[in-house]
Amino acid sequence: MTTLKARLRQAVFVALRAGFRALPLSDGQRDRLRARFLRDHGDWVPPPPRGRIDASPGQVNRPLPRPLLRADEAAIGYVAHRSEALPAPLPATLVAFYLPQFHPFAENDAWWGKGFTEWRNVTRALPQFEGHIQPRLPADLGFYDLRTPQVMRDQAQLAREYGIGAFCFYYYWFSGTTLMETPLRQWLADDSIDLPFCLCWANENWARRWDGRDEDILIGQQHSAEDDLAFIAHVADYLRDPRALTVDGKPMLLVYRPHLLPDARATARRWRQWCLDNGIGEIHLAYVQGFERPDPRDIGFDAAVEFPPNMSNPRSLTADQYLINPDFQGDVRDWRELAAEIAARPLPPYTLYPGVNPGWDNEARRSGKGRVYLHASPRGYGDWLSTTVHTRLAAAPANQRLVFINAWNEWAEGAVLEPDARLGHAYLEATRKALHAPTAGKASARPCVVIHAWHLPEFAALLEQLKRSGLACRLVITTAQEHRPAVDAALHQAELRGEVMVYANHGRDILPFLQVAELLLAQGETLVLKLHTKRSTHMQQGAQWRDEMLQQLLLDGHAQQAVDAFGSDPSLGLLAPRGHLLPVRDFIGANAPALARLQARLGLSVAPLDTQFSAGSMFWVRLAALRPLLDAHLYRSAFEHEQGQIDGTLAHAIERLLGAVCAHAGFSVDSLGKGAPDASGYAYARRG
Repeated sequence: MTTLKARLRQAVFVALRAGFRALPLSDGQRDRLRARFLRDHGDWVPPPPRGRIDASPGQVNRPLPRPLLRADEAAIGYVAHRSEALPAPLPATLVAFYLPQFHPFAENDAWWGKGFTEWRNVTRALPQFEGHIQPRLPADLGFYDLRTPQVMRDQAQLAREYGIGAFCFYYYWFSGTTLMETPLRQWLADDSIDLPFCLCWANENWARRWDGRDEDILIGQQHSAEDDLAFIAHVADYLRDPRALTVDGKPMLLVYRPHLLPDARATARRWRQWCLDNGIGEIHLAYVQGFERPDPRDIGFDAAVEFPPNMSNPRSLTADQYLINPDFQGDVRDWRELAAEIAARPLPPYTLYPGVNPGWDNEARRSGKGRVYLHASPRGYGDWLSTTVHTRLAAAPANQRLVFINAWNEWAEGAVLEPDARLGHAYLEATRKALHAPTAGKASARPCVVIHAWHLPEFAALLEQLKRSGLACRLVITTAQEHRPAVDAALHQAELRGEVMVYANHGRDILPFLQVAELLLAQGETLVLKLHTKRSTHMQQGAQWRDEMLQQLLLDGHAQQAVDAFGSDPSLGLLAPRGHLLPVRDFIGANAPALARLQARLGLSVAPLDTQFSAGSMFWVRLAALRPLLDAHLYRSAFEHEQGQIDGTLAHAIERLLGAVCAHAGFSVDSLGKGAPDASGYAYARRG
């Protein structure tokens, strides 16, 4: 196809799409027409925009070299396994989709090479742009082989412990041939596994592109009345099993793409009659809303199941990304918009089981062409799941309080609840937490004061100032291992109780604070005063700078004023010491490139250059205002090691980024203390 012809088709597509969106169609009609058009005219769709290339001098379209990262590094926010009681009774049954492809079998050996499993796809993935988390590697359960029965026992135990009520196994039936059924038959034969389950027939073609389309088919479907009866007879053992997930006592069966059946209503009728005639009784039929959304009653089914990220179209972020692979042709979308849009949908008049999704990135299956939903996070997923369970399903009858999670172990599509090397059990912990009644909006009884203690004489003086302030607080101190004895001694001398957390001397005061802020937010703390033993040895007035900030933030009753201000204004995010709140644009220093990358990495809607920051990195902050930064779960290795730098490090850039972080989260920034807020003649930092 000529370039001109392709451009004309793409222009026509844009016009057709605008008209299509204006048509008064039902969701089912719209989905059916869209699928038909894309099947026949997929080449009319404009390609996604290209990302940004920061080229090396003298190199055309070749990105700058980036520091190497270990794919198995634990990020800030890594959560280890821990036991905790679940609420009783559970407010909903969480059903996680489960892929049984993690074992070799003959067909995959023939199609992809001897010994192929999904792990080969997972481990070959490479990051395509800065902040792209690939490859994503397993942690506690390892690179398991589902032919080993203990694996599924361990998975079931872990799922139950964190509140998953059932697995929904993808089931691969092709006119009498089944793929990947060995693990499921082992599950059936193992009475020690007590987790409920259901099947979802993946009734599409198995294609080399991993997308079920009618291109390069490896094994196809042959739908017919005879095949309907053969299928239901084959899965009868699963429907009869006492662990089968039921609704109103009826075993549940899902179909992935019912519109591929010649007559879905006739298929449903045959299955129901066969089950009645063969001792199973009534069954509960549901379909997956991955490609169409008809009323299930119109096709003879009982219910539908949401399947995010399908059937949603958040904005593209591709053009914002700094490419590592200059040839990347994939599509990057905003997962946060996906979560917010679906969580806010009203339930339809038919039975719909809502769906949630912990993330999506199929780069492992489509090298250099993956579809990536960026900015997924355990906290964001937990918020979505909590809203779904406690708000969206609030009025649903008890027998319809099912929530489907996509997925338990779709490692090659980045949709995973299982522990991974980067964040450990964070997604499972968020799952369990979401089942408890929400506590959002409940402020902690007292603020936290977080002090980074590096310069020890200044630390002793700071403790005395904290005592003099009379502030009732939870005190947390971060320090290096070599300073721990002196810090303990200073606390004893000041007659103060504090929690001492030891971190390497790395990332100035910023990296230790981010690690503590992550812990405090997880513990339900809301308000923090961040201080550190600032000495600023590169300037003569360093002590004066520190004392001014402490005076404004802590002394003369200002600490209580800050607590009161945050209590009375829920939109307040950060309070800087008065006279030290500076415009980023005027004090950017050597941090402009890092700020631009951080804006893309965090997906900030507010340009950092248009905001203000608290010079000296001492301030009061509402932890919720830092969510865009904390939810990015940065790697510790991204922070430079200490070499006496006074500007241009990641820590310096994050200091200037906090105003934009607060603004993106919907919070304001202000100052606290005496005097005029004007900083035009600022004495402690050079403009530029």
